[in-house]
Amino acid sequence: MNAVFVILAVQAALGGFDNLWHHELHARLPQRASARHELALHAAREGLYGIVFLGLAWAEWHGALALLLGGLLAAEVVITLADFLEEDRSRRLPPFERVLHTVLAITYGLFLATLAPHLWVWGAQSTGFAWTPHGLVSWAFTACAAGLFAWSARNAIAVRALGRAATEADAAPAMRHRDARILPAVLVTGATGFVGSALVAQLRRDGQRVIVLARDLMQARAGLGPDVWVVDTLDAIPSETLIDAVVNLAGARVLGLPWTAARRRVLLASRTGVTAAVVDLMRRLQQRPRVLVSASAVGFYGASPEDSLEPCDERGPARPGQFQSDLCAAIEHEARRAEALGVRVVRLRFGVVLGRGDGAYPMLAFSSRLGLGAVLGSGRQAAPWIHLDDAVALIRFAVADAGLAGPVNAVAPQAPTQAAFAQALAASFGRRVWLRMPHAPMRRALGEMAELLLGGQNVVPAAALAAGYRFRHPMLEGALAALSGQGKPEPEPEVREPG
Repeated sequence: MNAVFVILAVQAALGGFDNLWHHELHARLPQRASARHELALHAAREGLYGIVFLGLAWAEWHGALALLLGGLLAAEVVITLADFLEEDRSRRLPPFERVLHTVLAITYGLFLATLAPHLWVWGAQSTGFAWTPHGLVSWAFTACAAGLFAWSARNAIAVRALGRAATEADAAPAMRHRDARILPAVLVTGATGFVGSALVAQLRRDGQRVIVLARDLMQARAGLGPDVWVVDTLDAIPSETLIDAVVNLAGARVLGLPWTAARRRVLLASRTGVTAAVVDLMRRLQQRPRVLVSASAVGFYGASPEDSLEPCDERGPARPGQFQSDLCAAIEHEARRAEALGVRVVRLRFGVVLGRGDGAYPMLAFSSRLGLGAVLGSGRQAAPWIHLDDAVALIRFAVADAGLAGPVNAVAPQAPTQAAFAQALAASFGRRVWLRMPHAPMRRALGEMAELLLGGQNVVPAAALAAGYRFRHPMLEGALAALSGQGKPEPEPEVREPG
């Protein structure tokens, strides 16, 4: 059985890497409505593997049980084939993921070929489990089985949640117009992202015609619904198309991979390239949009010293030489080119967007539930944030308010320190913050990217408040209570226009 265990261990390692790297970090399947069928297959396969790992770790399957085990292994083949078909239907796999899936299929074939002689011998014996522990291997495989069962349950829960979301989306008013050029539309880039998908869902519920720019047509069409017009290039939009507003949310994630020279080029190109293409589209449209709402970030103001809590409104300058500031300034520079075309341009500078589905909150909440919340550096740096509801509502407010233009800080009025943020998040789950992460190891590990966490911006939403926007979640404690679902949140004061 040693060869069986070695091959099965390799299969587990490769499968675990595939799940973490491709399904969780890149495809973010648990947050995609279009992935619920794929996740259901994954939940079934992980549960099946859990049974196999646990069963082989401690016992031999004799008699009819050998036939049962063979049936489970055959079911895995059927599930995997169905998974291949579902992936081809719902999303475009990167080359590395396809190669890894091929290697996993080959490894599984080797596992079956190695286990088959044992099943043949076991099948000739009396039906029953023969207790056959294998020392540390049994305990290691038991731990793997526990992880597989937990992952299977997590995916099953995600499938149920995504199913409810899909039902709500299907209840939205369906657009019956076949020609997308007839009615004015909202063009959304980055529509399959965290904020973009929430925005598109709201627009659909309101009966608004939506055009989406997406790199993966299959994923976007499966996830956003049949009434959304999805294109993978803006050149596919005819010049006579009526577009009332453009919301530009496109861009690769800033926090994640190290800011190597290659990564910086990707971050810059993923934002400025799409923004430039949007402006080019406006130039050739027969009727130009009223407004361009373009996403930037509070990183525009750079990383302030940790103990600097001086409020910063939209008049604050950029900090040339800091990558996060240079990146935001480059995005806004491209967006402002639309002003020469007579288009009103609103540059929303977002803080950290908090919502259940994706973004920073799920991982932060998970850590806090486990009592692993931490103070980063001194903890005195400001931590600007905004609830997802307000992020979407402020985008729509910017589209609708003809008097709003220029930079707008998309942050809640209350900007706590990072330490206060971590403590409030932990308290929303009845926990406390015990851990502290010093400056030095973070800077060594993350390089300049550490400034996103160690150097905050005490940003205030002066322009939004002056325009009359009223925040739904102005206070951090109330927003976290709503997100955590821990009891009924306290009533929050209504934020009104100053004066």
